[in-house]
Amino acid sequence: MSDALRIGIIGTGGWGTHIAEQFHENPDAEVVALTDVVAENRQRAGETLAVGPDHRYEDHEAMLDGEELDAVQITSPHDFHYAHTVDALERDLHVFCEKPFTPGLERARDLARRVEESDRVLMVGYQRHVNPAYIETRDAVAGGEIDPKIVTAELTQNWIQNVAGTWRVDPDLSGGGQLYDSGSHLLDAIIWMIGEVPTQVTAEMEFADDENRVDVQAALTVRFDGGTVASIAVSGDSPDVYERITVRGDGGRSVLEGTGWSHREVSITDGEGEERTAVEGDLSSYRKVDAFVRAVRNDETPPATATNALYATALTEAAYESARSGERVTVDVELPRAEDAGVREPNR
Repeated sequence: MSDALRIGIIGTGGWGTHIAEQFHENPDAEVVALTDVVAENRQRAGETLAVGPDHRYEDHEAMLDGEELDAVQITSPHDFHYAHTVDALERDLHVFCEKPFTPGLERARDLARRVEESDRVLMVGYQRHVNPAYIETRDAVAGGEIDPKIVTAELTQNWIQNVAGTWRVDPDLSGGGQLYDSGSHLLDAIIWMIGEVPTQVTAEMEFADDENRVDVQAALTVRFDGGTVASIAVSGDSPDVYERITVRGDGGRSVLEGTGWSHREVSITDGEGEERTAVEGDLSSYRKVDAFVRAVRNDETPPATATNALYATALTEAAYESARSGERVTVDVELPRAEDAGVREPNR
């Protein structure tokens, strides 16, 4: 359609193309260009997304300067998210950036500040923000039905086997290991659902490398500014895919769980032990793509913001510091002034 949102894709690996297909199928969006440093990726994605050779680029800045775009999808390796996002915002484009936004607290703080000062929509690809089970828990907390006191959570996957030999186990590209990858979803979901800011963390980790940069098992104890305490376990070396988050406190409890990559369900029980509601729904990339398009077209705040991502990044970085030092670490989420950001500019 003539008024469809014109999208450029930055990063067309398997997951990037998977998300881009959903923009391609959205009636209010159109994938008009793509960029990837790997020629095979460009060709495969171009054929899948009906993007002709003249609109496939090796260099992302060439695409940003050579195409008429409204927004970009950023699905490049994690460490490139910062530069790609800055370059898009500087060209006044809306941004859909896959999690974990960006490794590094200073860069995450700088991006959050840039978005705060911009009139562009930036959404981070945390699909739990648009899943009914997680929304139901957040609404129960926000509505006062559950006053959180303690959270227990776990996420297990056979992550290390699935990503062996890829950039995801290269910490210079990924930022770390399982906690910065799938584990980021769990940390973000907990922070978002209980509506509190993490303040301190103690963590233990098992690493898959001699430099202690690629974690494969992590156990975190987190304190929040509202008084909630969370016990969080993330395993990247397990035989099954499983997720469970329990929020207990005054007024009742929420038990959210799911086996496999998509299905999730929640049961919310009141203080008398009676089940108040039960909701289920699949984790869907379509929902988050639809939410981004809707936010841009309606000039709305997206479901998963740069500030949400900043909190998750701050907790992740503090957890790594704690695991390496053996000490409890303060989680720093303060948003800096522009002149104090101390962030390197992206390579040109």
